[in-house]
Amino acid sequence: MRISVILLFLSIQQLLHAATLHVGPGQTYPTLSPAIAAVTPGDTILIHTGTYPGGLFFANVQGNANQWITIKNAPGATVVFEGGNNAIQLSDPAYLWIRGLTFQHQTGNGVNIDDGGTYATPAHHVVIEDCIFRDMAASGNNDLLKLSGLDYFEIRNCTFENGAANGSGIDMVGCHHGLIRHNEFESLGSNSIQAKGGTEWISIEGNFFRDGGQRTLNLGGSTGLEFFRPDTAPFEAANLQVYANIFVGSTAPIAYVGAVNVVVANNTFYQPENWVIRILQETVDPDRFLPCGDNSFINNIVWLEEDLNSEVNIGPNTAPETFTFSNNLWFNADDANWAGPNLPVPETNGLLNADPLFATPTNADFSIPSDSPAAGAGLTLTAPAFDFVGNGYAIPPSIGAFEANPVTSLGVLPETLSWRVFPNPTSGIVFLEFGKPLEKSVNMQVYNASGVMIAERVFSAGLEKGTLDLSLLPGGIYWLQIGTGNGRLIVKKL
Repeated sequence: MRISVILLFLSIQQLLHAATLHVGPGQTYPTLSPAIAAVTPGDTILIHTGTYPGGLFFANVQGNANQWITIKNAPGATVVFEGGNNAIQLSDPAYLWIRGLTFQHQTGNGVNIDDGGTYATPAHHVVIEDCIFRDMAASGNNDLLKLSGLDYFEIRNCTFENGAANGSGIDMVGCHHGLIRHNEFESLGSNSIQAKGGTEWISIEGNFFRDGGQRTLNLGGSTGLEFFRPDTAPFEAANLQVYANIFVGSTAPIAYVGAVNVVVANNTFYQPENWVIRILQETVDPDRFLPCGDNSFINNIVWLEEDLNSEVNIGPNTAPETFTFSNNLWFNADDANWAGPNLPVPETNGLLNADPLFATPTNADFSIPSDSPAAGAGLTLTAPAFDFVGNGYAIPPSIGAFEANPVTSLGVLPETLSWRVFPNPTSGIVFLEFGKPLEKSVNMQVYNASGVMIAERVFSAGLEKGTLDLSLLPGGIYWLQIGTGNGRLIVKKL
């Protein structure tokens, strides 16, 4: 049983007996391929400044739960993988961390990560951080980052720009237990993010999307039956969470497509072009597939500059009557007499034509003041806990991606109490280390995605490290809270 306790920090570089393999002109390994051939669990491959040819394929690059393999740029180095069908294809990787690399001008996919076609043994525990994916040299169904059969992963602080006209920024087929957060997407083709083929338990949080494609988020899609993971999945996508993102432009920022139990909450939508939402069913088989339904749209700000043909586009074979709309703020800047959105079901506690008072939307600052009509007008939910910039949502929360009255007790940890957790993701035991012996007792609590505390441990004054056993928890994404006698200091998503 694995638990997706998504990364805060990786301890790879701290492990004993780990080697650093230097790649680049004049280094031990001139290119990445011989370094991969020599790497062992716990090692770091450090790539020095240079432009390296794409077209690479690596199978079974695998660390283990306590010894991740790292591939990253050397400090201050600019590392570019240029061209190739794929810059890099990784088949059946595990416990792999990729950081600080740029991929550009590929003709197939930028980076391709897959399970080697063995659906029963997915690729797993992969983190991609601080990378740039850009400028596809193709116009078809070509993706900047293609993920097939990947479980327990995180993509964070990356940039995706100038994708193929009919491709995606991130395309997931049969992926599970992932976190996509704090990334920027701009000038994409079909989608910024697509989640289909049985994809489940993915959180999309705190990202910025500008001109994100025909459907910025394709929450579901259309997949050949032979590509579903698992092959019995009765949906294209399920149990997705879309929290505290900003969407600027695009034909339709949100598309629920053969998806069930998807929550879109506390986002800000600015100037969508044709629709705000599409409800579609592209994979149709009533004996197997559930109709698109039981999805939610809650606590979102929608800012329009003109009337749309329809705010919601509904296709056949769907169940729009099962959707929930609640506490959204809808504002039409060009029509003070606007009658409001055309929704498939009545909305609960919606706000109509109330200017949210964005700070400077022309500079992509969509924060709101404390006197905004969105302030404190949201429905209290168990998640999200944090807004677009990491401030804690109040109770009740503000509507939109920014909290007008952030919870001040949720802030940056002072230097007197630094901490890190590893291995992360984990399959059981979590190790915590503090920067120095604790001056006072510290209480650590673990919460599930519904905000229910499911584990707790007290670390006594004087301790520098400790453990928490999570091996009995089901797979999922959890929150770690650490506090002292002065109350909560910060909640970090693992």
